[in-house]
Amino acid sequence: MKLDDLYSELTIRTGAKLVLLVLDGLGDVATPDQGGRTPLEAAQTPNLDRLARESALGRMIPVAPGITPGSGPGHLALFGYDPVEYQVGRGVIEALGLGVDLQPGDVCARANFATLDANGIVTDRRAGRIPTEVCERLCARLQERIHQLEDTRVIIRPGKEHRFVVVFRGPGLEGPLTDADPNREGLPIPEAAPRDPANPRQQKMARLIRAFYQAALPVLAGEKPANGFLMRGIAHQPHIPLFQDRYQLRAAALAVYPMYKGLAQLVGMTKLEGPQNVREQFERYLAEYDNFDFFFIHHKATDKAGEDGNFEAKKRAIEEVDAALPVLLQKKPDVLAITGDHSTPCAMRGHSWHPQPVLLHSRYSGTDGAQRFTEAEANRGSLGIFEARFLIRLMQANARMFDKFGA
Repeated sequence: MKLDDLYSELTIRTGAKLVLLVLDGLGDVATPDQGGRTPLEAAQTPNLDRLARESALGRMIPVAPGITPGSGPGHLALFGYDPVEYQVGRGVIEALGLGVDLQPGDVCARANFATLDANGIVTDRRAGRIPTEVCERLCARLQERIHQLEDTRVIIRPGKEHRFVVVFRGPGLEGPLTDADPNREGLPIPEAAPRDPANPRQQKMARLIRAFYQAALPVLAGEKPANGFLMRGIAHQPHIPLFQDRYQLRAAALAVYPMYKGLAQLVGMTKLEGPQNVREQFERYLAEYDNFDFFFIHHKATDKAGEDGNFEAKKRAIEEVDAALPVLLQKKPDVLAITGDHSTPCAMRGHSWHPQPVLLHSRYSGTDGAQRFTEAEANRGSLGIFEARFLIRLMQANARMFDKFGA
């Protein structure tokens, strides 16, 4: 019997309320130039610390030791799916989050506006994080010029800041492809290539990506700083078991950025639109409390600050959540987990393999005697270090959702 089948066999519906609060990229590492503290340790977090004194703590490995995850694998693991088994292109996630009604055979690419020098070298992968309204204007211009490539329709949708999505809809298409993104500055844009070079559908898709670049780059040539773009996560939509079928929980998602809405929608969560900051998200949770069993609440600012290497901004982003936390606790869930989808250390200016801290609170979680919610306290916690895909199972256990196994 597979382990997931065993969990399903043991599952009992109890009517418990579960909340997964994700501070994206929460984990960090202490370095001498930051005073030997992480942003979580430096932040003033009286509400999180009060909760930590009544909770179990630990650290989570998002995928496997030493592997640095993207946001997609990181969140799929938090939702209880093995991110190695269920690999989803970032373009699919972004398209779903932006409300694109995907059709069978669609191939999606997640794109960033970027800055290129005169030789085509990438000097800024995010084009200075251009405002969303600039992204919308540029996407409208691209869509006006590029409707069709060969026998394939091209759909372009703007996201937040520098992000947008391109959907290719036509016969004989398939992903995944390699990224048209060097993943760091100082290099040219690589050509997207089939993951399976012998696959004619992937060959056609790679040809269409090249044609899209040839048509789109001249349209952006006079723009500053967004005179280029990068494409990654080029793939079609896979089949994934639905969250409600897997866990017997009616789930809702409260996220601001399209990608995280898309991840939630991919597993069948209901997207609750409208809130634009963490306090509004918590207030919406209160309003929807009776309508769902499980709430996924996502806070992006911690990850954004880590990628910018901005220690103070990451600290403030954590403090923003802490200040709003009493709103959520007005209707305290039966089980509350607070963590990140991965670590984004300020010193690295990007995602990393370091295990992220996790706090698990329920009537049955026990307490580790921690005084604060920090990486150092989490290292000493009773949850130990475990794979992130088991967090949802620990939440279910704390909600008394499992029958006894064996005699």
